[in-house]
Formats: sequence, C-alpha cells, structure tokens
Amino acid sequence: MNKYSIKAFIEETAQDESKNDFFQLESPHMLELNINNQTVMLKKGAMVAYTGNVKFEREGMLSKGIGNLLKKTMSGEGTTMMKTTGTGRVYAADVEKRVRILYLENESINVNGNDILAHEEGVKSEVKMMKSVAGIMGGGLFQARLSGTGHIAITTHGNPMTLIVKPGQPVFTDPNATVAWSGNLAPQMKTDISLKTFIGRGSGESFQMMFEGDGWVIIQPCEEVYGAPQ
Repeated sequence: MNKYSIKAFIEETAQDESKNDFFQLESPHMLELNINNQTVMLKKGAMVAYTGNVKFEREGMLSKGIGNLLKKTMSGEGTTMMKTTGTGRVYAADVEKRVRILYLENESINVNGNDILAHEEGVKSEVKMMKSVAGIMGGGLFQARLSGTGHIAITTHGNPMTLIVKPGQPVFTDPNATVAWSGNLAPQMKTDISLKTFIGRGSGESFQMMFEGDGWVIIQPCEEVYGAPQ
C-alpha cells in the first residue's frame, strides 16, 4: 500500500475506539469524553465532533452562571460553558492548545477561566474576579475555583511547568502565562513600574501575580493574548 494513499492516511489518523475512559486524551491536543447518561461541562466552541445521542445546552459563564455584577463588569459573558449530556463520544479541542486531564479527590484548584476545557458536572465551580486587574487582561479577568471529586481538563500553550511555592519564597508570574494554582493560594497583583520600559505592553505598568505560602503554580511558555469575551 502506498504510504500516501487515502487508506494509509485513514489508518494513521483514525480514532482509537479501544479507548473508553470517561475523560481521556485522543491526542495531546484533543480531549475525548465517553459519556453514558452523564453530564459534562464543556467550554463553548470546544466541541469539534461527536457520535451518539448528545445534547449541548448553553449554561452561561462557567458552570452555573455568576450573577449580573461580573457579567456587567466583563462587558460580555466571558467563557461560556455548554452542558453536555447524553450517551456517546465527544471530541473537544481549543485552538491546538495542549490538554491535560486532572482528577480531583476532594481537592480544589484555581484555574484561569480561559484555560478550563471541561469538568464533570459534580465538580463545583466558583468564579471570581481577579482583584485589581480590571481592564488589563481583556477576556482573562476571571478565575474559577474548581473543587470536589471528579475529572477536569485544562489547556496550556505548549508544555506546562509547575513552580513550587514555599513559605518565605514568593513566586512572581506574568498573568498571561499563569494557568492554574493550588486551591489554598490567593495571589496578589503587583505592579512594577521599573519593568514597563523593557517589557510593558504599551503604556502603563507591568503587572505580575505574586504567590505566597505553601503550594504550587502552573505556568505555560506563552503569554496568552485574550480577545473579546465569547
């Protein structure tokens, strides 16, 4: 068989039907959900294909909506999640970002709202505005605290790296490169006027996130540029 034939292409790229885990990676950039009369919260616009009898229902910002205050502040609805219910296979991706599946065991994690791809319906999500960043980060103004037990899927540009935060040794990160952090940490926004001449984006100060305490921070090797809220 010619290695460039259509048959060869199909064999190389065909979905792996032997995979049947609830949350699993079809590839580093694509999440596969195998749902059986189950419900998953999926980022709006992330579904690229599905088979079976699956229904998608818009749920508002993240899983349960967050009230009028944040919606007004955002000048839009931010990241909208779709309630995905039924039986079948759902394939999801987000602009070729790498997908990582995490399983929470009565734990909590804070995630940049734009980096949440999916989570089980039973995982509770609480959305919060990031203090002192209104007008700075566009669509990345909010974070979500995911807590409970169940699968979640987050996305990163490139391979993520985790920085360990130790008492007395704070970690500083660029907000646009910060993906997630442990549930016990509450970052503060710090301005560094001395940096704006070198790395500031246009006029104004350079903003950093400061993490103090005992925990960890996940960063990506890319400064994500946020567009208008979806």
